[in-house]
Amino acid sequence: MEPKPTARPGRSGPDYSIHQLAGVTTRTLRYYDQIGLLPPASVGENGYRSYGPAQVRRLQQILFYRALGMECRAIAPLLDAPPEQQRRALERQLDAVRQEQQRLDALAGNLQSAIAELKGECVMKDTERFEGLKRQAVEENERQYGAEARRNYGDAAVDEVNARVQGMTEEQWQQAQELSRQIAGTLRRLAPAGDPAGPEAAALADLHRRWLCCYWGQKRYSAQAHRGLARMYLADARFCAYYDAIVPGGTAFLCAAIENHIR
Repeated sequence: MEPKPTARPGRSGPDYSIHQLAGVTTRTLRYYDQIGLLPPASVGENGYRSYGPAQVRRLQQILFYRALGMECRAIAPLLDAPPEQQRRALERQLDAVRQEQQRLDALAGNLQSAIAELKGECVMKDTERFEGLKRQAVEENERQYGAEARRNYGDAAVDEVNARVQGMTEEQWQQAQELSRQIAGTLRRLAPAGDPAGPEAAALADLHRRWLCCYWGQKRYSAQAHRGLARMYLADARFCAYYDAIVPGGTAFLCAAIENHIR
């Protein structure tokens, strides 16, 4: 027989034991209690924890945030915030889930087309492949960096960049890819022992400026925003990992070159 919650006198709803809460292990619940994220409603003399409706609602929100990859230490302040702030946080997470769903739907469509082509059921045109490639690039960038970019530059700016990428011709796309390859090659050569204040570093910074303008456009580009982006590179472990994978110390060297030469 399936266990049922028990009602206790003086309480507005049923109590659940640690074993009756679905979707989470007893070990996890004990850990949440230990770090103060989800204390039980009560602990009996025998040490058994009980959870009431308020704790069940809190657990539901914790599971929402954990499913989206948020760390426990970042969840607690959200749950203890005023209701309006909690609502806005949940709305942001809902937007993120919908964007991820759109990305997965598009990816599933591309996979179906590729499978159909391999089965001889259709032939994908080069233009279709190219449009799919651009769409995938925008969605992947939005998934990884969209939240930070929107926080730093605003929704309108990010939406404009996404629209610019979607509107690229194949020649413009290839130009951006070639500039990216040149940045990587120059970085590999200069970062180990180069001078970020020297003329070669100035050429590297200009390559990065030209690459950035492919996505931002000349009108939106500014030296101040470029330097701000470089500082974000240093502050974000994901950006550091990207450029440091090209060459150890690559992020620091590139950012120093931008700080020295982009004015």
